Amino acid sequence: MYENGGLQPFVPFFRNAHLTTIAGNFWPRRLDTGRYPVREAWFDTEPGVRVLAHAQGGGHGGRDVILLHGLEGSSASGYMVSLAQACLDAGLGAYRLNMRTCGGTEAHARTLYHAGLTADLHSILRARAAQSLPAAHLIGFSLGGNVVLKLAGELRETNLIASVCSVSTPIDLEASCRKMMRPENIFYQRRFVDRLKARYRSRCAQHPDLYSAEGLDDVRSVYEFDDRFTAKAFGFGSAANYYGTQSANRFLVAIRVPTLLIQAKNDPLIPFDCYRHPAIAQNPHLRLMAPEHGGHVGFISRHQPRFWVDETYLGWLAGVEFKGTK
Repeated sequence: MYENGGLQPFVPFFRNAHLTTIAGNFWPRRLDTGRYPVREAWFDTEPGVRVLAHAQGGGHGGRDVILLHGLEGSSASGYMVSLAQACLDAGLGAYRLNMRTCGGTEAHARTLYHAGLTADLHSILRARAAQSLPAAHLIGFSLGGNVVLKLAGELRETNLIASVCSVSTPIDLEASCRKMMRPENIFYQRRFVDRLKARYRSRCAQHPDLYSAEGLDDVRSVYEFDDRFTAKAFGFGSAANYYGTQSANRFLVAIRVPTLLIQAKNDPLIPFDCYRHPAIAQNPHLRLMAPEHGGHVGFISRHQPRFWVDETYLGWLAGVEFKGTK
């Protein structure tokens, strides 16, 4: 099905951006744990930091895909589950990685996570190389996409990464936060803020020596949370500096591995103008697929197969690997 790397156009089930975004979040996904048993893969990435990947297949010198979720997501997020299943059915190993403290791993790190925190993934890739495992394929969704793109740019020419894909990624973090603050996006804003506050309160309860909840009740936006808490926790000083230094758009020009960027033009949370960045047109290693519709990590297709991103990613990956054998 994927021999020629042909990619099919997206025919949306919903044309409305909000409907397809919500549908993508709640649409049932299948994961065959009978044929592909799930195992916990723990990685000690820094002193006092352990992160967890739910792994299936792979691990024997074959091709592996590492999947990274978005803001306040986890290895159980629907888009992670369906893509893992598609990868497994295509003969790939699938590692659904939780960012530090996500997916029920709060007790395994004293810190938070942020949109540019590449150290954990980099450590995992180095550990794989030390075991003589092949370079991994990386795919990140939303905030996780920013992480994989940024890491690819940081490493430039590298034998640790075989390819990169990002889906619905805020490559300009500040622009995306500003768009989320629009009145029509209040549902998403409240959902993210409530989850961020809950996670931070848990941090405060577990580590009162490191964190204070002072001012947390006053936070009404992701921008305010990042300005008052994320930026301070990681030494960025302000949200503006955090976003300015950690946005993936600063690193696109340096990427030297095959990279696919999937971004709907009607994403309600990400202004498409971000994807007019000159590096996307000028860097030959980057390919942008930008359907008119798809929402934010939605892309529910009118026809089977229902999850267009999964089929598109595997088709592109087959083309990348085919070219690599030439």
